[in-house]
Amino acid sequence: MAGEQRVYKQKIRTTQTLKKMFRAMELIAASRIGKARDAAKAADPYTQALIRAVSAVSAHADLAHPLIEGRNDTKRVAVLVVTADRGQAGAYSATVLRATERLLAELVEDGKEPVLFVSGRRGESYFRFRGREIAQSWTGGSDAPTVERAHEIAEALLGAFLAPVEEGGVSGVHVVYTRFVSMVSQVPEVRRMLPLEIVEGVAEPGAEPMPLYEFEPSAEEVLDALLPMYVRRRIHAQLLMAAASELAARQQAMRTATDNAEDLINEYTRLANTARQADITTEITEIVSGADALSASSR
Repeated sequence: MAGEQRVYKQKIRTTQTLKKMFRAMELIAASRIGKARDAAKAADPYTQALIRAVSAVSAHADLAHPLIEGRNDTKRVAVLVVTADRGQAGAYSATVLRATERLLAELVEDGKEPVLFVSGRRGESYFRFRGREIAQSWTGGSDAPTVERAHEIAEALLGAFLAPVEEGGVSGVHVVYTRFVSMVSQVPEVRRMLPLEIVEGVAEPGAEPMPLYEFEPSAEEVLDALLPMYVRRRIHAQLLMAAASELAARQQAMRTATDNAEDLINEYTRLANTARQADITTEITEIVSGADALSASSR
């Protein structure tokens, strides 16, 4: 029985160490979630301003731009998957990967050829383990994305969309990421990034007519500058939203892990006390039996 006590005490010490680690990770995620959430929300006004600017140019210039018109000379379609670099975030990455698998199945059913672009080690490991070809991947900083990383990803996707067919050009770009709703709700999203859908340039019935614009140097050059800027900003906003979702999921997962560790400690403590009580009972029984044996022999 003494050996059983030692086993339970060792388990208690190990679980206490894990509990401290889980608690520390929960506090780190909690301290960073506010900044990540604010950064994700702060990206919306600028993105909306870019949408209005692109809509205004498209509506008044009547130009045929490849990023808006699209292309039909290839069946290849790029899919950007945004996952986490690390685990211990619950089902965060797994949910994104399930949504990605559904999208890939739909694209194949429609006769398309998906081309994978992956952000995050979890997604990269998932597809490489299954032998899926990855056109390009980015790892590191999934919970704190930088503008430089967003621009790098956007340039790769824009390059693939504008590249000739013989150089691996694609006819569309989809993004799978996680949208932050609240601390307890993060929803996987599938968005078509390219070709762009311009819908705000059409005035609603009864609304004031859109103002007239004069473009300098030209509407085409303005659109050439705005559209890549718009794509880069959208990618950055989606990475920020995914980062806030990852931190929220990690905080929840670590809180649950901390509670489970506390439950295990209580259970092991109870078992250790039961084993100790059994040891004491056994020792008392042995003492009494020995005393009875001595009394019997003295008679």
